[in-house]
Amino acid sequence: MIRNSKKAVFAAAFAVLSVMTTAALAQSVMTHHVRETVRTGQAAPVGRLSQSQVLQLDIVLPLRDPAGLESFLSDVYNPKSPNFRNFVTPAEFTARFGPTQEQYDEVLSFAGTYGLKVVGGSRDGMEVQVKGTVGAIETAFHVSMNTYQHPTENRIFFGADREPTPNLTFNLWHVSGLDNFSIPKPRLVNKNDYAAAHGKYPEQVVSHATTGSGPSASFLGSDMRAAYYGGTALTGAGQNLGLLEYYGTDLADLNTYYANVHQTNKVPVTLLSTDGTSTSCVYSRAGGYCDDTEQTLDMTQALGMAPGLASLVMYVGSTDTAIISAMTTHSPLPTVIGCSWGWTPADPGTLDPYFQKMAAQGQNFFAASGDSSTWSRRVEAWPADDDYVVSVGGTDLVTSSAAGPWKSETAWVDSGGGISPDRIAIPSWQKLSGVINSSNKGSTTYRNGPDVSANANFTFYVCADQTTCTANSYGGTSFAAPMWAGFIALVNQQRVANGKADIGFINPYIYAENVTSTYGTDFHDITSGKSGSYSAVTGYDLVTGWGSPKPALITTLAAQ
Repeated sequence: MIRNSKKAVFAAAFAVLSVMTTAALAQSVMTHHVRETVRTGQAAPVGRLSQSQVLQLDIVLPLRDPAGLESFLSDVYNPKSPNFRNFVTPAEFTARFGPTQEQYDEVLSFAGTYGLKVVGGSRDGMEVQVKGTVGAIETAFHVSMNTYQHPTENRIFFGADREPTPNLTFNLWHVSGLDNFSIPKPRLVNKNDYAAAHGKYPEQVVSHATTGSGPSASFLGSDMRAAYYGGTALTGAGQNLGLLEYYGTDLADLNTYYANVHQTNKVPVTLLSTDGTSTSCVYSRAGGYCDDTEQTLDMTQALGMAPGLASLVMYVGSTDTAIISAMTTHSPLPTVIGCSWGWTPADPGTLDPYFQKMAAQGQNFFAASGDSSTWSRRVEAWPADDDYVVSVGGTDLVTSSAAGPWKSETAWVDSGGGISPDRIAIPSWQKLSGVINSSNKGSTTYRNGPDVSANANFTFYVCADQTTCTANSYGGTSFAAPMWAGFIALVNQQRVANGKADIGFINPYIYAENVTSTYGTDFHDITSGKSGSYSAVTGYDLVTGWGSPKPALITTLAAQ
């Protein structure tokens, strides 16, 4: 598995720093924090944050042995290795690759010295969550917390004026919460908004009558199960699925959905706050008009595909590191994870230690590729362009009947994909002969996406916001990512039944398999339609990846 050159530099820097005497003080953090617009002066400074304003930060500690982790991942995903799929537990990961107890204790002491109150985190999670005044934060990290006019949005954002330099004997990895430049956005689209943006009438957006079993022939989560799996034996039994969410939800909306479609949810749902963020989301004047459309549809798509899960946990938080950290330590550990949000971190390497940790622990992170067509510097790709996540694009699905099998599928017109705008190096599995070619116009230098896809057209039934339910109004890769997480839960169930370990990070396997004759057996190859700069073509493409799953993919992955 190949990492980009910047990550290699970080690893080398850490190796040098580790041999420094403990009396020396680190003078930098290993990732960037100052936004490019601040550094270049594009964002005009407005003022300073009040010294008394309280912020919550997430201090992320470094990996102890990044080179050793790289070697372990190469080994554990090598079918010829005796360590193939010998994944580690969170405790084992910490013992081998995580921060030392001395480093963790030093951060706790550092926080206390500067008046920062520890409110969460753990050594296994590689983080210390703290609260403190802006004045205390500026003193602790040697920064000034300024305010700036956002260059593309009509709002003021805050951020540090320079890179933090905490007085510690080792370099931290990252400090989350030092800016609010990028506000996470759900990967869903309302048909009316889409129509207005493209100069169409809403009824012109969906080009065919839908074939779902929900109201107005809309698709339910169970219809996706029928189309892509089609069986009854596998339900995700024994598997734990996680959903990344930046806001909580009102489970009344989930109950309304099931009541309206005359189905019953039997999976226990847990709302878990990872950093003190409220897990409630009420659409009312008193509640601040919190919208739980994304959160509810994530659940219905995951549960629709895997209705017999042991648990579904919604990990709710305000910072990406806090949410992801919890996903790598929570018991029971979620082996499949769906993320339907996009945001732009100050440094695309921020979550690398956690994504690598997930791969080491046999977890799969599915990220929606986006709903604004071709990736670019202005069209957010993150986190779908990271090389340790499975990027999920969108299609336009037709089934043979209500609750019936797959009939046809084309590329969804707004499916996110392309070449990594974060300049993440092409991973080894995309370098395989037969993946990138002149037909798909992919890059041989940088990460390409998406990897796989599923239905994302405006053909779903959705309930949200304690108001009313809609049919055929919402679409987006938001639907496809949790759908894929549920599908791989079925794979893991079958693997357990076969006496095998969980599948782990699937990209190395599906790319290797799909350049062989098994491709047509395991995937629906989407060969028509386009999105932005790219078209769906035979084989891998930058609109739908390898395509959507066939039932046989479960058999193939369960046998490996």
